Amino acid sequence: MNVEKIFYIIISTILIAVFIYFTFVFSPSPGGSESSSKIKTIYFVDHISSAHQKVIDHFNERYKGSIKVETVNLSFEKFSTNERKELLARYLRSKNDRIDLFAVDQIWVPRFARWAVPLQKLLDSSEISNVTPNAMQTCVFNDTLVAVPLYIDVAVMFYRDDLLKKIPDYVKILDELKHSITWERFIAIHLQNSKLKNPFYIFQADDYEGLLCTFADLLANQNKPIVNTEGKILVNSPEGRKSLQLLVDLVNKYDVSPKEVTHLKENESFRYFAQNNALFLRSWSSMYDDSVEYLTKEMRSALRMAPLPHFQNTKPSAVYGGWNLMISQFSEKIPEVIKFTKFLLSEESQKIMYEEGGYLPTNKKLYNDTAFVNKHKEIGFFEELYKIGFHRPFMKDYTNMSDILSYFINRAIKKEIPVDKALEEAELRIKEKTILVK
Repeated sequence: MNVEKIFYIIISTILIAVFIYFTFVFSPSPGGSESSSKIKTIYFVDHISSAHQKVIDHFNERYKGSIKVETVNLSFEKFSTNERKELLARYLRSKNDRIDLFAVDQIWVPRFARWAVPLQKLLDSSEISNVTPNAMQTCVFNDTLVAVPLYIDVAVMFYRDDLLKKIPDYVKILDELKHSITWERFIAIHLQNSKLKNPFYIFQADDYEGLLCTFADLLANQNKPIVNTEGKILVNSPEGRKSLQLLVDLVNKYDVSPKEVTHLKENESFRYFAQNNALFLRSWSSMYDDSVEYLTKEMRSALRMAPLPHFQNTKPSAVYGGWNLMISQFSEKIPEVIKFTKFLLSEESQKIMYEEGGYLPTNKKLYNDTAFVNKHKEIGFFEELYKIGFHRPFMKDYTNMSDILSYFINRAIKKEIPVDKALEEAELRIKEKTILVK
């Protein structure tokens, strides 16, 4: 057995141990009294925000004495998306019934389908038809409904309106931002205002899935997917080189972005953006409330959202994110888990998730609710983004492909490897089905 495989086994074992520690030590065990023995306890694994907890508290109160939801909090502050993926995969392979319901990044659905309960016969057709199509697309694998969407996300660009007002041609720039500014114009604005001490544009360029989202968006601008309909990788192409060269140049040629971005993920990038008074930030719609602790009252009042930039003579695009719910096939409480799942999909819960945490609803009824839409005018902005939204490749081997691509894209941005070589090497390793251990 080679050193790489040994290292992979050791890391996986550590991840499993950590997960077991979290589930058994930090999750309260069911009570031993006669009354508590009648309560079915559901274990729900996710990043548990205050919005999640409020919904769970409502459910627990409604079903008090019969069903109780306990959480295993895999916080984004403590676990990267890649770490969450490995923790869940390794734990489910053990066929342990401790997990009942778990949340997955929408692109993980094909990988986790083998451990999930088919849902067609467990949910009413009306409940399924109430889900927005853009979210439902990621829930079916091999013609089987294996997940439902807790919320959908879409890539956006945050900006500080108070800082932007200090730039000449503010009104003109603001209008361009609202309609998706071009990268060429965006860079020119930075160069024309290079005396500003504030960092200009922060994006997530660490070696992980978030970086691939940015790369995928640039390809989508050029009407080029990462893979074609036959599953063939397409990144080593003129469009791929143009996309990666832009990311390299943002950091190393134009100083639009600081070199620190090569070590930033979502939460870290929002923190850097706030603490360094940057002007622009690439992020997700749901990050606004998730990162409230990084924002002063003044910053929050000045924070705005706009579509991401696009290449000149191309169409704007917005990559989808979001998290889906899957029920473990090893759960022994399926009827109770279904009740909780339906509750999470309800208008009541989806409204709380949005108003408390900024998580975009997947229930169609809220988008047709005049009172809700009038109260939240920004919903119209998101509906416009949905029109240019696209999903990353929905394939079983996507996560390994993502690991390889993000690794080489990150190295290119760090100037450790040329753009052409990075994409050539990445495409070769993907075709060879290399397992990249990080």
